[in-house]
Amino acid sequence: MTTAKQNILTVFEHDTLKLHNDRTLLEALQDFHGENGVPYFSLGNNCVKFCEYVGVIQIGKTTIEVLPKADHTDSKAAWREALIGMLRSVGVFDVEAPSSSTLNVKHNSILDLYFELFIKEVEHLVHLGLVKKYKKADGNCNSLKGNLLFGEQIQKNLIRKERFFTRHTVYDVQHPLHQILYKAILLLQQLNSNTALTSRMGSLLLHFPEQSDIRVTEAMFEKIIFNRKTEHYRKAIEIARLLLLNYHPDVRTGKNHVLALMFDMNMLWERFVFVSIRAYLRKQLSDYRVIAQASKYFWKPAAGYRSSIKADIVFKYGPEQDKCVVLDTKWKNLNGSNPSPDDLRQLYVYHEFYDAQKVALVYPGNFGIKKGIYYDKHHQLSDKECSVMGIKVITDISKWQTEIGTQVLQWVLGA
Repeated sequence: MTTAKQNILTVFEHDTLKLHNDRTLLEALQDFHGENGVPYFSLGNNCVKFCEYVGVIQIGKTTIEVLPKADHTDSKAAWREALIGMLRSVGVFDVEAPSSSTLNVKHNSILDLYFELFIKEVEHLVHLGLVKKYKKADGNCNSLKGNLLFGEQIQKNLIRKERFFTRHTVYDVQHPLHQILYKAILLLQQLNSNTALTSRMGSLLLHFPEQSDIRVTEAMFEKIIFNRKTEHYRKAIEIARLLLLNYHPDVRTGKNHVLALMFDMNMLWERFVFVSIRAYLRKQLSDYRVIAQASKYFWKPAAGYRSSIKADIVFKYGPEQDKCVVLDTKWKNLNGSNPSPDDLRQLYVYHEFYDAQKVALVYPGNFGIKKGIYYDKHHQLSDKECSVMGIKVITDISKWQTEIGTQVLQWVLGA
């Protein structure tokens, strides 16, 4: 564990963070955990133990950064870059967009990267010109426009004959998209501890029109429909959604507000392997199809809903895409041991239901490909192959993705 000037604590997944000497932080984490718990960590005796979630938790002025680790390398900088690269690759932050192609701030944590990306996206929107929308408004006007509200007119303008209280249409920048962005800017101003971003945030607030306060909910984001005029707002709104919905204000003391941006490493690894294979195969094959989370029904009760199985990655290939292999990703270090019986049983079912040529478990590791064969019901070795594939961890994301694609394609084609 290391502490930086901005009070950043960096740990690896499954590490235990001892807090004997920091009762304030321990109590804040205990409050955040609550009675129902959170999936990111468990509580111990004056400590917290992190699990398979990685990312960042900011509590008050302290930032806890949780990095992945699948080998014996203890380089926090290398794993931080690897995590950021994986998140970029799966689209969590799209830094290839014209508005965010250059990020200049030195990032002491993943949180800094999120903050700068959001600021850069909103700066880009302000530079292009903020979109205006029509809305209904009630108020006193110097001329009669819209519908005259007789009750309010009599109440407010009985002696002011030159005024009209109407319900009319206004075309301005006061609308939900800007209200969400403005609320996120104010939140960043409260949470930011990176001095390189402070002045940019202040400048952004000067140029961004003040908006009325709103209560942000998940339902609000689900109702947003982007069109041709607002499509370029999508990335900024996505980041604002992530920040606003994962912010937990401290209503008890008002000091230890919590912002938790955490990712399930198993799901991130699955998605990363999928996008890496897909990107590599575009350059290598023409007759193929890669499907993520391919689902099949396997049981139906007499009454009620059917049950299904869902493979992580299904790879179909051949002239008519009539051949199939199934990959199941696992973010864990085998340390030279065999996969668990449950994992092997799971792949056996995939072999049967997807009519696969072969199946494989994909782990981070530097042991290459270990081929294995299932027994049949007569206790004889069958022709059903289940391999265990170790993908070497390379912190250079481009090289890592190429390694994943190369190794998978060699295995598929039997090389």
